[in-house]
Amino acid sequence: MASLSPSSQQNPYASEAYLHQLLQKAKAAGARDVHLKVGQPPGARVRGSLVFFRVDKIRPEDTEALTRHLIRDPQILSNLPALREYDTSYEVFGVGRFRVNIYRQRSSLAIVMRIIPHEVPSLERLGVPEACRMLAEKDRGLVLCVGAAGNGKSSTLAAMVDHMNHATARHIVTIEDPIEYVYVDDKCSISQREIGYDTHSFASALRAALRQDPDVIQVGEIRDAETMEIALKAAETGHLVLSTLHTPDVARTMNRIIALSDREDSDDLRDRLGDALQGIVAQRLLPRADGQGMALAAEVLIMTGSVRETIKRPLGNPPLKELMESGGSMYGMQTFEMHIKELIRSGIVERDVGRAAMGF
Repeated sequence: MASLSPSSQQNPYASEAYLHQLLQKAKAAGARDVHLKVGQPPGARVRGSLVFFRVDKIRPEDTEALTRHLIRDPQILSNLPALREYDTSYEVFGVGRFRVNIYRQRSSLAIVMRIIPHEVPSLERLGVPEACRMLAEKDRGLVLCVGAAGNGKSSTLAAMVDHMNHATARHIVTIEDPIEYVYVDDKCSISQREIGYDTHSFASALRAALRQDPDVIQVGEIRDAETMEIALKAAETGHLVLSTLHTPDVARTMNRIIALSDREDSDDLRDRLGDALQGIVAQRLLPRADGQGMALAAEVLIMTGSVRETIKRPLGNPPLKELMESGGSMYGMQTFEMHIKELIRSGIVERDVGRAAMGF
């Protein structure tokens, strides 16, 4: 990867301008993430692979200097030796916004910065299923976008919120850790709250949101049983709730949600999910055959009478996979296998890549 212009300082990373130069070059190279870790040069993930700048290896004092540029909280900065992991956001004028995770490894600080464009992506540009538009236009219920880290869940939710912003008149409250895309109000009023700065936690912000006259609540991630319970209550009381889980597909999403509850309450939770859930979109990003970035493969579950019955009473009813396979033409449902085979047929992804993604 490209080299960087040297700084006149002994420690170039003490200059915030040097960090800006690094981020600008990474973005120009089409990077998705920037990696800053002691013992290696700055790295960037480009088209799925990690590549490195042609500069000296990073030292412990370098990542400490970088951390001081990135963290705004004076309490955290005053006691850096106690920092173990920390999430924040960072913005460079003319370059973009970055989602930042600072963590400690082998006793030194390390940093990963996710590049977030200033412009909110459209549903069309992301290539998400048409079902996402339909789910964004629901009046109430729970909508989940799931997948492993780095598979575009946040971008999909942002595109859904942006679609609402230009198509409906609603009050949307987002609860994020950290704030990624910044919205400009159009037909909607959008209140964006960041964990650690505007509120203490997802659960406390969700409780407060119910007193803020929302039509839509976007929760960055459901991490625990308390957040799931409050999100379900919000969906049950007439709000549209959008959120994410780190689960790979629809079936394991259902298992994860049930596992969050007490075993004694699992039947009750299934009944509530069957009534409140509107749909699940699971995502995987696959390298494109033409080398031009990544292609989205998606699994889609839409609530129908049959799906509700299977969620409530899985024994004796068709499995969700079978319902997704048969609900394509009428409801827009699909399994990963169905969509990946379509991507292979259309030449968007190579056969070997697609077959590996399907677990063949």
